[in-house]
Amino acid sequence: MVINLPYSPPSYSSSIIRLTNSKSPISEPSFKLKTHFPKPYSSSICFSFASPNISPSCHRRFFCEKNRFTHGNRLDFRSWAIPGFDYGNFEGPQSVIEAAAVLTAIIVVHESGHFLAAYLQGIHVSKFAVGFGPILAKFNSNNVEYSLRAFPLGGFVGFPDNDPDSGIPADDENLLKNRPILDRVIVVSAGVVANIVFALVIIFVQVLSVGLPEQEVFPGVIVPEVRPFSAASRDGLIPGDVILEINGSEFPKPGPSAVSEVVDVIKKNPKRYVLLKVKRGQENFEIGVTPDENYDGTGKIGVQLSPNAKVVKVRPKNLLEAINFTGKEFWGLTSNVLDGLRQTFLNFSQSASKVSGPVAIIAVGAEVARSNIDGLYQFAAAINLNLAVINLLPLPALDGGTLALILIEAARGGRKLPLEVEQRIMSSGIMLVILLGLFLIVRDTLNLDFIKELL
Repeated sequence: MVINLPYSPPSYSSSIIRLTNSKSPISEPSFKLKTHFPKPYSSSICFSFASPNISPSCHRRFFCEKNRFTHGNRLDFRSWAIPGFDYGNFEGPQSVIEAAAVLTAIIVVHESGHFLAAYLQGIHVSKFAVGFGPILAKFNSNNVEYSLRAFPLGGFVGFPDNDPDSGIPADDENLLKNRPILDRVIVVSAGVVANIVFALVIIFVQVLSVGLPEQEVFPGVIVPEVRPFSAASRDGLIPGDVILEINGSEFPKPGPSAVSEVVDVIKKNPKRYVLLKVKRGQENFEIGVTPDENYDGTGKIGVQLSPNAKVVKVRPKNLLEAINFTGKEFWGLTSNVLDGLRQTFLNFSQSASKVSGPVAIIAVGAEVARSNIDGLYQFAAAINLNLAVINLLPLPALDGGTLALILIEAARGGRKLPLEVEQRIMSSGIMLVILLGLFLIVRDTLNLDFIKELL
């Protein structure tokens, strides 16, 4: 499973989402969840984050935006970005366990799709594995080996088609390779279908249990926090103030754009007087602030900023409305995932560095779990959809690569490519995915804050 994580989780993608209580840099962090899952009947996990609305940590200390709300009236958890992989520490064992459980469940669901599609058609299956590499634990049931493996890069379902030790004759009609093209297409595509259905179920459960978060946006920009001894503190701003105007200009529209406008003006005016119209309680008055000069020559006043918005939970009144909410949310999230992937491929040179492995994904998932339960729902749904979309790409080691070989066979009138050629294509793809996954695990682990401190 490989994901391009820009989450959008959790406003509303492995590819994973805009949801966090962390302080994100004023540059409108975004979280687009994109997923790439390599495998020939297997899935692997690598995520890349790229989104302007969620950043698990903010390292620009004196000018941060707490941007939790995006795109209209609905919280946008669809796109996440982790700038510079500053995803911090694994804080809180419960949230880490929840995030890891979500990823494991998604892998199991994907592989169960392949497994059930084969089993229900009477096709022989020999293995069901979560992870790759050496076996950590296993058991056998009905001639199938179920195992948990060392490298958490995905999973796979094994078929005894070319296993001389299976005791199954090579011409057995219930071997996958001997089945008609349609039967094989159903097996290969079932993992994608399972993830899509799982995403729908997750969203439906969210709609029924906690409702969908919506935000009502008001004029101005909130100041949630003022740093001690900063320019803002010195000149009289306090937490809870709402900035209504800056230098006599009202904001054209509320929301993230208003936050960006305040940031731009402050950055452009180091050591120069900036006039703010502020609402405090029921009073409106003006405060003059003189930004300090940052090390890069820009201005800073030492506050966090957030759109002036109130979040409410919308619950369906009946089953039909719940289905309607689920459908809208599903299509919105799907379009966001597709758009995120499109942007990734169009700007691959810039987005390649954002590809992350399971360590980074669990770190982000843990951050989301600590934020609120809505985010975890959206995190899971977005990763499912990312996995589904990425797996349809016609690349070796992906379901789409296997489907491409089957379509080539169909175009050749039922004549398969030589077995050696198919095996080389798939084995090279799997090896590339494993090497990439191990590289990402090491790199992302070294980027964790507590590991940096140890080093």
